[in-house]
Amino acid sequence: MSVNVNRSVSDQFYRYKMPRLIAKVEGKGNGIKTVIVNMVDVAKALNRPPTYPTKFFGCELGAQTQFDVKNDRYIVNGSHEANKLQDMLDGFIRKFVLCPECDNPETDLHINPKKQTIGNSCKACGYRGMLDTRHKLCTFILKNPPENESGSVKKEKEKKNRKKDKENGSNSGEAGQRNDIDAPDAVVSDGDDDDEDWAEETTAEAQRRRMEEISEHAKGLTLSDDLEKTLEERVNMFYNFVKQKKEEGVIVSADKEILAEAERLEVRAMGPLILSELLFDANIREQIKKYKRHFLRFCHNDKKAQKYLLGGFECLVKLHQSQLLPRVSIILKDLYDSDLLEEDVILAWAEKVSKKYVSKELAKEIHAKAEPFVKWLKEAEEESEGSEEEDVEDEDNVEVVYSSSARELKMETAKPEKAEKEEEDIDIDAI
Repeated sequence: MSVNVNRSVSDQFYRYKMPRLIAKVEGKGNGIKTVIVNMVDVAKALNRPPTYPTKFFGCELGAQTQFDVKNDRYIVNGSHEANKLQDMLDGFIRKFVLCPECDNPETDLHINPKKQTIGNSCKACGYRGMLDTRHKLCTFILKNPPENESGSVKKEKEKKNRKKDKENGSNSGEAGQRNDIDAPDAVVSDGDDDDEDWAEETTAEAQRRRMEEISEHAKGLTLSDDLEKTLEERVNMFYNFVKQKKEEGVIVSADKEILAEAERLEVRAMGPLILSELLFDANIREQIKKYKRHFLRFCHNDKKAQKYLLGGFECLVKLHQSQLLPRVSIILKDLYDSDLLEEDVILAWAEKVSKKYVSKELAKEIHAKAEPFVKWLKEAEEESEGSEEEDVEDEDNVEVVYSSSARELKMETAKPEKAEKEEEDIDIDAI
């Protein structure tokens, strides 16, 4: 049975698949161990040597690992369930396989032994960057770069070379002998070297990092339980996640984490509704600029998310009518100019007054105040976009106080979206 390489993607037609891990427990007592039967096939689907995920399991579990390359046996000491290892593999894939920009698994690792760095490049989007080498596995990767690995990739190359030697009339026995000499011992126990490395990592900072990694893994294990919760419960979980990032003072750089959490809880479309509550404060126009990247990750090419953003904006106006109602047009234009709202979404919103977020009476007032901008949007030529702004009032000092205690969320079954015309991708990180 195969599963998606990125298991946070629920699309059954997702093209990147891998076999589900098969684990077999052998031995008893102190000699008990778990053999990952199909590790070679799994690693091949991830384009990584099979030693890497095996070693990753050892790092996460604090267990010794063994690699019997000749017989394709990859072993983790102790008794471990296949489902537990499968969840743990998700952590390996996030850290060492998926592109941090496009979440595509078509990546390659590039090792620089002199600088002790691990580069990462994506064939799908062209991303090039560096891996965070704080994880314990990075020490192993630096010592065992992919091109020097003795896993399935190298074995395939050796088979091709031997076949080519035979076709050229060369002595296959000598070729095989050379391969045997170059290859490491059939069974490699990496315990001794790594024990020294573990002993070095005893600082308070190292212990803190390990605890963070354990917490991340534990969170991954609760994925299935979280998805069994109701939509409202999952929305509130996402709200608390974003709120915590804000309270910790790391909200500015947490845009990717916030998107990942929304996707994990399957509440991505509703993300802008929560973000608008937590990130828009007394200076909403400046906040739109500051958190543009956060909203773009949800709203770009996602009309449903843009509709939720409009809903969040209506909620703000409801709480601060005297401050925001006169400025509806200029704030909508800010959202439009920041590529957070598309023209057709705004026009469709303007066509129908809804009482989903606010009363019908207030909704009518909001639409009336938005009319100058809507009119400008309809009449403006594409090449002169942004030049006819005389109908839009411009005030720089907008004061908005948004109380989280007044948050209102209404759960409704979403209607299927009509197929929309594809637009040119925006490079979010280039903004």
